[in-house]
Amino acid sequence: QVQLVESGEGLVQPGGSLRLSCLASGIIFSINTMAWYRQAPGKQRELVASITSSGRTTYADSVKGRFTISRDNAKNTVILQMNSLKAEDTAVYYCNANIRLVLGGLIDHWGQGTQVTVSS
Repeated sequence: QVQLVESGEGLVQPGGSLRLSCLASGIIFSINTMAWYRQAPGKQRELVASITSSGRTTYADSVKGRFTISRDNAKNTVILQMNSLKAEDTAVYYCNANIRLVLGGLIDHWGQGTQVTVSS
C-alpha cells in the first residue's frame, strides 16, 4: 500500500503565502516525478508544478515566479511554497507521485487533496 498525505491547507489573504507538504509512505522503492495539481470549482484539474527525482522543475505559466516546488528524496516529501497568492489560486490542491514499488510495478498515486482559499 502507498499513501500520499498532504498538509498545509488554509485560508490566506491576497498577497499572502502558504506552504503545502506531501509525504509519501508505504512499500516504495523509489519515486520518479512528484507534482502538485489543483482543481477549482467548476474547472478541470490542472498541473501546477512538477519536479523530477533529479530536481528538474516545471511550472504552470499562471504560477511562475510565485510558486516554488521542492523535494526531499530521503524523506519522500514534496513541498509547494506559494507566495503572492491571488484569489484565482483558490482550489483544492492534490499531490501526485509516480512511484516504483518495492515488489515491482509502477503506479501513479494521488493524495486526498487539501483546500487553499485566498480571500480578504
